[in-house]
Amino acid sequence: MKVLVIGGGGREHALAWKLVRSPRVQTVFVAPGNAGTAAEPHLKNVAIADLDRLADFALAEKVALTVVGPEAALAAGVVDIFRARGLRIFGPTKEAAQLESSKAFAKAFMKRHAIPTAGYEVFDSAAAARAYVDAAPVPIVVKADGLAAGKGVVVAASREEAHAAIDATLGKGRPAKGARVVIEEFLEGEEASFMVVSDGRGVLPLATSQDHKRIGDGDTGPNTGGMGAYSPAPVVTPNVHARVMHEIVLPTIEGMAAEGIPFSGFLYAGLMIDGHGVPKTVEFNCRLGDPETQPILMRLKSDLFDLLMHATAHDPAQPLEDVELQWDRRVALGVVMAASGYPAEPRRGDIVTGLPAESEDVKVFHAGTELRDGQPVTAGGRVLCVTALGDSTRLAQQRAYEVVRNISFAGAQYRHDIGQRALKR
Repeated sequence: MKVLVIGGGGREHALAWKLVRSPRVQTVFVAPGNAGTAAEPHLKNVAIADLDRLADFALAEKVALTVVGPEAALAAGVVDIFRARGLRIFGPTKEAAQLESSKAFAKAFMKRHAIPTAGYEVFDSAAAARAYVDAAPVPIVVKADGLAAGKGVVVAASREEAHAAIDATLGKGRPAKGARVVIEEFLEGEEASFMVVSDGRGVLPLATSQDHKRIGDGDTGPNTGGMGAYSPAPVVTPNVHARVMHEIVLPTIEGMAAEGIPFSGFLYAGLMIDGHGVPKTVEFNCRLGDPETQPILMRLKSDLFDLLMHATAHDPAQPLEDVELQWDRRVALGVVMAASGYPAEPRRGDIVTGLPAESEDVKVFHAGTELRDGQPVTAGGRVLCVTALGDSTRLAQQRAYEVVRNISFAGAQYRHDIGQRALKR
C-alpha cells in the first residue's frame, strides 16, 4: 500500500520512517519532505503544497492512508478536503483543530467541561490587556491566540515584559482583524507531553515524553519549538498518568463529541505537573509534538500503519482501546541541532556534514534541511534531531551527544543538557 505524510519537518521524517517499516507499506510519499526523507529507501518527496492538488495526487496514486503532520494544514481544513474526496486521512477536521488553532477556543472549551487549566482572560484590545496585567501578579503568561509554530508564548517575569508581548501581538494602536491574546496565570511545576491516538470515541495513550522548549542550557533564553526531548518522562508517574486520562484526555474527547465536533487524530496535551503530582493543561495540540515524536517513535515496536488504519476504520466492533501497543523498554533521547540565529532569524544554506549511517540505536531525523547539488543544507530553524536509544537516560544521552559532536554546519547550536531533568529524579 501507499501512504502520504503531509509536512516537511522532523516529526514528518519520523512518521514516514516508522510507517514504511510496516510490511503492508510499499511507499511513503512526503509532501514536501526534506533532505532526510529524500535519502530514505521507499520514501519519495512530493513538491506539492496546495491541499486540493495533494488530494488529486492521493487519488491518482491510490494512496491508502494520509497522515497529517503540521498544524497549519489541519487548521486550513486538509482533513475536510480529503474526506470530501473519499480519501482516508488521519487527523482532526478544521472545526476540531480549533483546540490548537485558537487558544481562546481551547480555554473556553476547558472551562465548559471542567478540565483543569490555568485561570485566564481573552483580549482584543491592547489597552485592556495591559490594564489587566497591571492589576495581576507576575510572572504571567501571554499567548497569541492563533498558531505561532511553538513560539507564541511569553512567560513574562515582569509587567514590562508582558506589555511588550501584548504589543507584539495586538500592536499599540488598532489590532489586526481577529487578533487576540490570552493572558493566563503562571503555573508552577514541571512540564510534560501527553499524546494519544483517538478515533473520535476511543483513546489510546502513547508513551510519555518531555521536551526542552528554551534555547539555552538550564532552560534559559527564549522559547523555541523545542530543543530536545526524551521518552519516557519520569514525572508522569502511574498516578499522574491515570489522572491525566480521567481528568483531561477523556473529558476532552467526550466533550468534543458532545458538542458535535468529534476529535479524531493525534491529541497532544501539554501538561504542568505540580509538586503534589496534580496535572493541569497548559495547551492542546492537534498533532504529534516535535521533537517528542522522534524519541516516541524510536521506542514504538508496534506497527504504526496498522494502528492508524485501525483508528480510521471507525468500526464499533473493534474499539481502539483493544489495541495493545508494544514499547521498547529503553529510554529514547533526541537532541535538536538548530541553525545559526534560531529562533529569531535562522540562517539558511549552510552545508551539513558528518551525518552518520543509520544504526539500530541511533537515528538522525531531518527537520530544516534541503538538498543542494546532492548535499544537505540548512533550510529552517531546527535542522536535525539526533535521537538515540539507551538502557538509561544517561546512556541514551551519551550516545546522542557522541553523534551530535561529529555533525557540523556553520553556526550550529544545541543544548548540552537534554535529559537533565530526568537524571535528577
